[in-house]
Amino acid sequence: MTTKPRAQRFFPGAPAPASVRLADVTADNWRDVAALELEPEQRDLVAGNLYSIAESKFDPLARPRAIYAGSELVGFLMYDVGSDDPRRAVIYRFMIDRRFQGFGYGRAALERALDEIRAVPDVATIAICYEPANPAKKLYASVGFVEIGSDEDGEVIAELPVSAA
Repeated sequence: MTTKPRAQRFFPGAPAPASVRLADVTADNWRDVAALELEPEQRDLVAGNLYSIAESKFDPLARPRAIYAGSELVGFLMYDVGSDDPRRAVIYRFMIDRRFQGFGYGRAALERALDEIRAVPDVATIAICYEPANPAKKLYASVGFVEIGSDEDGEVIAELPVSAA
């Protein structure tokens, strides 16, 4: 399952990547977050947003975040801090809706997430988990994540020291 890399695209009126921000998933936006979609060939690469939102309601450490470009909802990510080590954060869900891929929103959202996590006291390491075939691994490597192994489900684990984030 190979996904062809996309060149950065632009369309008139598209919010700039600099306008990307993270927001809470709330009673007002959870249905829209759940409705975000991946390309068919990407759907096996990350758990669905509805499942993730439900999971976050039973995991007090989960931090679900809606990704906006301007006022447009473009993606979703979720991370936790301290589930396996109080000095470690783990990004374990990250997706950009298929309609908004290739505009630079993924990179901008990842940078915002790293900034947000870096602001959490005492966090020394940020990890990200992903399927080995996930083409986003190039994005993760480009911001400094280094693959360190695999978890019990066969997902790749990559880490980034907070000082490098």
